[in-house]
Amino acid sequence: MNDRYEAGYGDDSYGGDQYEIVGYDDYGRPVYQQVPSRQQPQQQQAYDPYGQQQGYGRGGYDTGQQQPIPPGYDPYGTQQAPYDPYGTGAQDPAPGYDPYGQAATSGQQPRVTEQTAYIPQQTQPDEDMKPPAPPAEGQKAGEDGEFAFVEEPDGDSEDVIDWLKFTENRTERREEARRRARSRIIALGVVLTLVVAGGIGYLWYAGKLPGVSSPGTATGTTVAAGAQKRDVIVVHLHNTGKRDTSTVLLVDNTTTKRGTTVLLPNSLALTDDSGTTTTLAKSVDDDGSSGTRDQLDTVLGTDIQGTWRLDTPYLQNLVELVGNIEIDTDTDVPDPDAKKKGAAPLVHQGKAQTLSGKMAVAYATYRGPGETENAQLKRFGEVMQGALRKLSSDPAAATTTVQTLAQILDPPLTDKDLGTFLAKLADLAKDGKYQTVPLPVQSDGTLTAGTSDSVVKNILGGTAKSPDAGSAVRVAVQNATGAKDDTEKARVTLLGGGFGFIEGGTASGAQAASKVVYSDASDKQNAAEVAKTLGLPAGSVSKGAVSSGADVLVVLGQDYRPAAS
Repeated sequence: MNDRYEAGYGDDSYGGDQYEIVGYDDYGRPVYQQVPSRQQPQQQQAYDPYGQQQGYGRGGYDTGQQQPIPPGYDPYGTQQAPYDPYGTGAQDPAPGYDPYGQAATSGQQPRVTEQTAYIPQQTQPDEDMKPPAPPAEGQKAGEDGEFAFVEEPDGDSEDVIDWLKFTENRTERREEARRRARSRIIALGVVLTLVVAGGIGYLWYAGKLPGVSSPGTATGTTVAAGAQKRDVIVVHLHNTGKRDTSTVLLVDNTTTKRGTTVLLPNSLALTDDSGTTTTLAKSVDDDGSSGTRDQLDTVLGTDIQGTWRLDTPYLQNLVELVGNIEIDTDTDVPDPDAKKKGAAPLVHQGKAQTLSGKMAVAYATYRGPGETENAQLKRFGEVMQGALRKLSSDPAAATTTVQTLAQILDPPLTDKDLGTFLAKLADLAKDGKYQTVPLPVQSDGTLTAGTSDSVVKNILGGTAKSPDAGSAVRVAVQNATGAKDDTEKARVTLLGGGFGFIEGGTASGAQAASKVVYSDASDKQNAAEVAKTLGLPAGSVSKGAVSSGADVLVVLGQDYRPAAS
């Protein structure tokens, strides 16, 4: 054992004294006794193998005085006193028994009082330290050396360790539960934030957020009306029984994800290739699908991709293929095949009426006594929207439905193109993103800035289509002279001068001075040429609003003098 207290052993640095080990104390520490130096005469001292020299006991360093030993104190159990340090009640050892292996000559050895000393470097034993635990049952004293008590903890120590482990495990479980709870709360907060943000975004996009316009609304400011992309198809319903037609535009706004059916009255004024004013109904009969599509593009400023001629037998088949339709009817419709008067109506007025193919055709073409053309056109639009709600939103399935009709489509429209287009509108109609609106026109079939621009600009594109290179400048003429013949005279003059003519109608009141108006700066020179051709002063040319489909607007006043007069 390498003990730091042996540092001064055999050294004369402490007054020339030397020390030697004479035994061990109660705590297993070595006990030294002073060896007389050569300068001092040696004194005869009795050998004390256990270091019980008076003057050094359990109290620490040498005070120079011999410390008395308490009566009856025998740490080694060699006295006959009834002291039992372990409380076991055992009797004193028999005479001659030496637990440390020393021979005994009698039952009790006399105590030898001999002066021993600790070296100066040895620290004072701790007074609070308790004597070592008694040897375990079946174990002899000193069998495992001086520190046997450290290697064998008692039962209380095991209980304490178990309790500490239990407490530590329970604390760890609580901390883990807290961590999991915090993770769940954070995850829930993230999910709720995403849901709220997504809901607000959807409401904004759908135009349902109060006080905010979405790109899908008619007044949306995010995407300008002219910059929105639209797919447009014109549909002509031919009534094979009465040989009349009804026309609508199907519009798919791919930017705002909204669909619209625009009702076009037959009285809508158009201009044919020769510049002659005509009506939509006459154009369908005379110019056919291709010519009418081009004229509509000119007047409305649209870009129609195709024409769908839908005869009434094909409309009947379409409704039956989709499994009948449900619409709100505004009147009773008699059965056209009924031979007796007073027969029950084929279609009843009411909410959510189920119509078969025959009933749908009868309702779409019915015009009651005294009703305007717009009433019948409105019913046709309702039937078309009802059929779209029942049509499949799958392009392949919708294409199959179109092919099942077995009709011949006008080029460049194909079965696949029409089926894909109708499937998109069907999806919008099912989601409630579809509307049916009429195109307002004046009594003479012309468009006005106040009534038609809301439809032309916001639904069909917003601005009139610019003329192709080399085409004639389109001039809309509005008569404010009070003489009806002046419009025709102005038309002849303009066509003779190489300009296109558009019927602008008659003003509500006569005006003294004529006006020539242009809206685009590039048409300023064209407006000056129009004024010169009609014999109007150069000061009559100004910039302002021009009706849809025209490049220049002419308002003929009482100062106009026709060239023919």
